[in-house]
Amino acid sequence: MSVRGAGQSITATVSAWEGVTVHAHRFGGTAYHVGSREIGHVHGDGLVDIPFPTRIMNDLVAAGQAVPHHILPESGWVSFYVKKPDDIEKAVALLRRSYDLAASRRATDASRRPDATGQRGFVRPAPPERASSE
Repeated sequence: MSVRGAGQSITATVSAWEGVTVHAHRFGGTAYHVGSREIGHVHGDGLVDIPFPTRIMNDLVAAGQAVPHHILPESGWVSFYVKKPDDIEKAVALLRRSYDLAASRRATDASRRPDATGQRGFVRPAPPERASSE
């Protein structure tokens, strides 16, 4: 069972987040990316697949908020089935958690890249010069 229009509703919400791009998923459905990182995808109106670090996946599964991925249960991905209208909001919340992780990682990655001066990330300013005691 699925909720008619769930996929469109989820896409409308997720695509409004800063930096999210929407793509056709290679196995059907709609994928959401932040940069080159996929934050999840929806298959029609009934199934959402979302990547997480294994620790978070285990926590979500233990809390009953998602199930291991329907095809690759050891991958760190979870599956979430949209069975009733309230599940749309739950699916969006899971996608938001994936988005927040991806955005955080993207900011960390950006801070490690050299800037125009060749410096990487935050550079601690030089200590103030001491007044000479002459």
